[in-house]
Amino acid sequence: MLWRNHDATDQAFVSHVPGVAEAHKKDKGISDQPRVLVLGDYWYMMPPNERNRCQSLTPDILTDLPNNVIDIILMRLPCEEAVRTSILSKRWRYHWCRLTKLTLDWSLWRTENDLLNPTYKFTEIISQILTLHEGPLTDFTLEVDNLESCPDIGSFIYIVLRNNIQRLVLHLPEDSKLPTSVFTCSQLRYLSLRNCSIHHPSAFEGFDKLISLELCEVTISSELLESIISHCPLLEQLILDIPKLLNTIEIDAPMLSSFDFTGNISSICLKNVPLLVEVSLAGYQIMEKDIDFAKVFNSCSAIEYLSLNIACVWAFAQGEYEAPARLPFDLNCVKRFDLLELALVDAYELSLSISLIRSFPYLEYLEIDVYHEDEDSGTKESDELKGLSDVTFSHLREIRLYAFVGRTSEMQLIKLLLANSPVLERMLIDRRLLDDDSLDTRLKVFAEVSNYSRASPKAEVLYVDWIRSRSLAWC
Repeated sequence: MLWRNHDATDQAFVSHVPGVAEAHKKDKGISDQPRVLVLGDYWYMMPPNERNRCQSLTPDILTDLPNNVIDIILMRLPCEEAVRTSILSKRWRYHWCRLTKLTLDWSLWRTENDLLNPTYKFTEIISQILTLHEGPLTDFTLEVDNLESCPDIGSFIYIVLRNNIQRLVLHLPEDSKLPTSVFTCSQLRYLSLRNCSIHHPSAFEGFDKLISLELCEVTISSELLESIISHCPLLEQLILDIPKLLNTIEIDAPMLSSFDFTGNISSICLKNVPLLVEVSLAGYQIMEKDIDFAKVFNSCSAIEYLSLNIACVWAFAQGEYEAPARLPFDLNCVKRFDLLELALVDAYELSLSISLIRSFPYLEYLEIDVYHEDEDSGTKESDELKGLSDVTFSHLREIRLYAFVGRTSEMQLIKLLLANSPVLERMLIDRRLLDDDSLDTRLKVFAEVSNYSRASPKAEVLYVDWIRSRSLAWC
């Protein structure tokens, strides 16, 4: 809690961190607040234990720290705490004002007994912090998505953009409008936007230096999104969480190496991505008739790691649509495939997954996270899983099976994988859910798995705790 009264130019500064006004009043004998410690020109309200610890510090230790060390200390502190370091010595007084990185979030204006409108406090605090800041500001984060409504932040963003900003993170209240001035910031290298509607001016020429773009829960047209991506020639990382994307967009990003997408998978076409190595796709509200992975992976010859979650496939016209046996082309570079929330009893979803597995001839690592829709399913063998019986996993070295409970479909999957993987080294089975069953049930499952034939003489089956197995790194 700070109050500074140093000279005429600083008289207007009052930190709106809760307690400032009270601290000043106590010094003037106006109220009965606890004693305020005065250090230099700063008034700082501290609990007794903190005051003692502060007084015990040797001033020379703090004064003699190199500037780069002070910078490192301040950058690792929340903004509120960084401002408080002003009391430590004259050397530290204005150092926080020259930080090249600022993170402003709810902790700056939230108190236990919030009597003021959060939006009002937000406006006052942000305005004063940015006004006091000196020098370049290359990294700026504003997280105000907890506010019910967002005030006009155009003026704040304008101040930030004048400072050679390179990393900009804006998490705004839902349905906020993004200031168009953001699209004038040609030096941006990292941009993250959340909970806003995006409309860029017609004069937008692109982000020539942008290497990372993250858009989550934003409202944006397919045409605009496609245009922004294509005007980022150096883009390497792309994260999209777009609930409403009506039309298909073609990802044209020749330098892209990592792509994480959540939305309607069928609205994505990876057209010009020759360097794309890592892909994560999570789909929801997908109609069976719309899924076309051949279109999605139109130009993905370099993919090494694919993570897929299609747990929310809609059973549109049940039985009318059939998944293709495989892609019309092989993805020879895929080494690792993660199938998340895979329902082994869902015929169409399982068939889609198997068609992809068939298209990865050099697969080395396979992870399957089983999704259990109800307690009664999975009591008989799956006809779709039998489609794996003629597939030889010539390069598969490690398998991980999560959320295993010992149902028939899971046992069938384990049996097929062990029988068709000649170089398999180990299969890790998550036993967390199985441990809820009786000892007799567990012993029966373990005995059955141990009797399965194995194509690889080196293959071993390990039953691992869920948390521990998640922490294991891929070889």
